[in-house]
Amino acid sequence: MSETKTTCCYCGTGCGVIIESDGDRITGVHGDPDHPANFGRLCSKGATLHLTARHEGRLLHPALRPAREEHRRPVSWDLALGYAAQRFARTIREHGPDAVAFYVSGQLLTEDYYVFNKLARALVGTNNIDSNSRLCMSSAVAAYTQTLGADAPPCSFDDLAAADCILIAGSNTAYAHPIVFRRIEDARRANPELRLIVVDPRRTDTAACADLHLALLPGTDVTLYSAMLHVLLWEDLIDRDFIRDHTEGFDALRDAVREITPAVAASVCGIAAEDIVTAARWFGGAKAALSLWCQGLNQSAHGTHNGAALIHLHLATGQIGRAGAGPFSLTGQPNAMGGREVGAMATLLSGHRQPGNPEHRAEMARFWGVPALPSIPGKSAVELFEAVRRGEIKALWIACTNPAQSLPQQARVREALDRAEFVVLQEAFRNTETAEYADLLLPAAAWGEKEGTLTNSERRIGRVGRAVPPPGEARPDWQIARDFALHLGRALDRHDAPQLFSWFHPEQIFREHAETTRGRDLDITGLAYALLDARGPQQWPFPEGAREGTARLYADRRFATPDGRARFIPLVRSRTAESADARFPLQLNTGRLRDQWHGMSRTGRVPQLFNHEEAPRLLMNAEDMARRGVRENDLVTVRSRRGEVVLPAAASGEIRAGQAFLAMHWGRRFLSNSGANELVSGVLDPYSKQPELKHAAIQASLADLPWQAFVVRSEGAAHGQALAWMEALQPLLGRFGYAGLALAGRETAAVVLRLANDVPAPSEWLDAIDRILGMEDAGCLSYHDRRRGIRKKARIEEGRLVGVHLAGETAAGGWLKDLVVAGRPADDVRRWLLAPMAAPPEGMVARGRVVCSCNNVAEADILAAVAAGASLDTLQEGLRCGTGCGSCVPELKRLIVGNRAAA
Repeated sequence: MSETKTTCCYCGTGCGVIIESDGDRITGVHGDPDHPANFGRLCSKGATLHLTARHEGRLLHPALRPAREEHRRPVSWDLALGYAAQRFARTIREHGPDAVAFYVSGQLLTEDYYVFNKLARALVGTNNIDSNSRLCMSSAVAAYTQTLGADAPPCSFDDLAAADCILIAGSNTAYAHPIVFRRIEDARRANPELRLIVVDPRRTDTAACADLHLALLPGTDVTLYSAMLHVLLWEDLIDRDFIRDHTEGFDALRDAVREITPAVAASVCGIAAEDIVTAARWFGGAKAALSLWCQGLNQSAHGTHNGAALIHLHLATGQIGRAGAGPFSLTGQPNAMGGREVGAMATLLSGHRQPGNPEHRAEMARFWGVPALPSIPGKSAVELFEAVRRGEIKALWIACTNPAQSLPQQARVREALDRAEFVVLQEAFRNTETAEYADLLLPAAAWGEKEGTLTNSERRIGRVGRAVPPPGEARPDWQIARDFALHLGRALDRHDAPQLFSWFHPEQIFREHAETTRGRDLDITGLAYALLDARGPQQWPFPEGAREGTARLYADRRFATPDGRARFIPLVRSRTAESADARFPLQLNTGRLRDQWHGMSRTGRVPQLFNHEEAPRLLMNAEDMARRGVRENDLVTVRSRRGEVVLPAAASGEIRAGQAFLAMHWGRRFLSNSGANELVSGVLDPYSKQPELKHAAIQASLADLPWQAFVVRSEGAAHGQALAWMEALQPLLGRFGYAGLALAGRETAAVVLRLANDVPAPSEWLDAIDRILGMEDAGCLSYHDRRRGIRKKARIEEGRLVGVHLAGETAAGGWLKDLVVAGRPADDVRRWLLAPMAAPPEGMVARGRVVCSCNNVAEADILAAVAAGASLDTLQEGLRCGTGCGSCVPELKRLIVGNRAAA
């Protein structure tokens, strides 16, 4: 058994992880106690990383289909890259370099990113390279650049402990950045005077922990922060000396907010004027005020101005450049920062340069040794796929991302991928939603199988270690891009390609990348792999000769603008791009859940990560449900101006009337539809080009799908079989009016399938499901009522119930799922297995939803203990919930408070 230090591959916290491996397989993980981001803690996702490293479902060999009507067949790497190079070269010759594009990912390592950037700009000659980071962080980039002069988060996670006022805006940090939230909880315990303000339309677990929750109406952020600035001015809580000596543009902004009183803002934002005043006083009166923000501000048609309005509060009060103070954007991906540093986005160049700046292009052309870099602006993510749909971009290379699930307006994305003449997908997993559109599939090494670096939210560069070799013929991403560049160079008669792409190890790429930063705001010429290995992750800038990194920027009050002054910029105050109306009366808000991540290509392989939320549900206010005749878990048809989906509905006290919430993780691998991104629009922020993924106007009505079915099948001792079953079932989902596919269990996985349709499903559809799951009539207890359209099966192996298929009547599905997942003996309940019983037989208690993923503690057990008087401490002592990663602690607190309120 060996151990390898590395970094987590989920959110931008950049937690340190130690991989346990046996040489060929990753067998376990635990937090790195020495890592300065997490000090040994891992969230529920990070703690199960080893379970995602199994080889089932991996893409193992290159596979090519020369024509769309053909099936892909395995080919050699040389043939695959040679073919791709010829297709790209022909397209470039016939239509120009801007007829090809690269769409990459914030999950790539910095070295991977660098190679793709150089490939696109120095070899192909196009700026058509963009990243899925466009969908989450580009508005923060634009806000920092417009106000502070550079895309450089000025803060450090250590500032959480030094602040006495923390404002969290548009982030359910407890779910999306659990380890950051643990550090906030630590800071509050250490300093009971620390005040926490949360700005969010929903009363999330994060908001429930706040001293002040501002539940503003969606899209009214700029108005709120303008009103807070009004209060700061009125009560003289601004730092006039700082404003005079270190900023520009304040007078114009002061005049613009003069009439935005708390009363005016209250009518726009839907919150109390007194609460706006309180928030401003707490922020302006703090010795150290820190703000954190994420997608609630960024994923907006005015996301840049949302972020800038928040940064204005720091500039007006001088709350920046010192311990505990500053505007801190939380990144949603592990290396969104690294991609921004190397310029792997259409609107960026290496080393925080700009492709629209002729001097910057000339600098990089000289550095790379090419005559010039392209000047035509590149297409950002949504623009890029629209150009593919229009036929302007003909060849597309996608790496480590899943646009057929993650982009807005999914119908248009599918249309674009269908119309593309040639699509390459470089991916670790073979069955993502995008894979079906690929003409060429290239197997990539995944987390734990390659090495390099990444940068977390606090500008901290850390090493990513290789613990095991990649399976099959999979290769590291940088190597795939380099080898393609060499093939393409030959196809284009570019004799300089071998010199441009001469690396044989990722450290050579890192050194080249570091040199592009020399003398710039993010100078990392003092860093090397050996230093990072010896001293751990380091924050930039870290120039040559430095003894340590830089924890906080702008301590000298000099900003990254030409004159060193920060900027107050003019702001546009508007709401969401799409307003609710009589036809679409509900305002949809999308977001993340605690135990899933992005499009679930990784977390969707771990059964215990489904136990908290098995499937996406449309969360609605109880009044809105009653008005529509919708009950808990009824299926509803959700329509927007772009498409429709069918999902279960659930009442939520987090949401005010007229609003709804839907998690964004699920797509067509788990549903019969594309989920949230089928509904949202592609309206872009004019500066960042980030789409408004957070919001849409929708209608919701009871779905007319009277026929339902429920299937659950345990893999037993055949570990990995559940993933194979899931993959085999996925092509069948689209046949049904509603289909939801999930995993359940822990060490032993089970597949769970829920179906609904307007008419009874044909028997051959159900037979196909039974064949996949080994649930044919032979060996099963069976019941058929053809007149009523009911058929039921139960499979028992070695005295334990391992499978159930209920069609036409599903009342017993809940407790039968518990029985299958738990692997309990079936003898005592055999007589009830096929009965229409919603409640379990006497002596058996249904477990239901699991709250504590680490210790497998169900909500029912927690509620029973709370009803008996348990506090958080006694829950942790007795049931052990909340003593693992701690991600469930905010929910435990909410359950305790809710029980007391009910009592």
